Amino acid sequence: MDRLAAMTAFARVAETGSFSEAARRLRSSKSVVSRQVAALETDLGVRLLHRSTRALTLTEAGHGYFDQIVRILAEIDEANLSVSHLQAAPRGRLRVNAPMSFGIRHLAPAIPDFLTRCPEVEIDITLNDRFVDLVDEGFDMAVRIGHLIDSSLVARRLAPLRRIVCASPAYLAARGLPTTPDEISGHECLCYSNMSAGNEWKFTTPDGRPWPVEVKGRLRVNNGDALRVAALEGLGLACLPTFIVGEDLRAGTLVPVLAEAVHQEGGVFAVYPHARHLSPKVRAFIDYLVERFGPNPPWDRAAP
Repeated sequence: MDRLAAMTAFARVAETGSFSEAARRLRSSKSVVSRQVAALETDLGVRLLHRSTRALTLTEAGHGYFDQIVRILAEIDEANLSVSHLQAAPRGRLRVNAPMSFGIRHLAPAIPDFLTRCPEVEIDITLNDRFVDLVDEGFDMAVRIGHLIDSSLVARRLAPLRRIVCASPAYLAARGLPTTPDEISGHECLCYSNMSAGNEWKFTTPDGRPWPVEVKGRLRVNNGDALRVAALEGLGLACLPTFIVGEDLRAGTLVPVLAEAVHQEGGVFAVYPHARHLSPKVRAFIDYLVERFGPNPPWDRAAP
């Protein structure tokens, strides 16, 4: 038995929950992958997978073994990269995680040009707004928005993050234009529920002191694009990044409110697990995103 091949086969089955999908990713056959995993279980003397007609799940032993071999396989890949021509040639499958709105609006349109530049790279993108564990879930890198928490991940800034409070002209005509942050609390506000502080909007006084305002409203949503739609329909004020509403501000379908007072922090970042030899495919993709977005990203060029 080729133990390394068997470990790799098991890792792909564990990641995908499917012998067929694991075989596709390994460019092998389902029967070969199944035999490799069975041989590994026999050699270890323990069952790693629960098999049924409906699903594959990891046993308790399988979970523990998977956690160990993910790190081992990553170290082997790193060792190979450090001495191979792959250091200069981006290739292979790149697994990327990104937030839904940013991924659809800005990451997806960037992919075709990158794949043209790097014809030996294939990209597997997962879009969601939850916080993923890159190592445990097998991602090479992620795009993250806002203020980064301390972690073992390496971060590189792709672009600044600019937030703005805005509303439709119809809403402001009916309810009036707030002239100070405190007046915001008397308005119908559209709240982002994916943040623990979604009911507090941050502003800054003219002399630079924090000016937090508690907001309330009848609508809470865990997605920025859904809040944008509600704002366009005149349901209230929304505090959103310009990468979502930049074009609306330019078109006048949304109007900025207290733009100079909104507190700005954080950014758009690429994050990846620490490695002594950064994979060429990851390095190439991050360099490309920095080049495409940069300090004056296209969504801010569209905004007034």
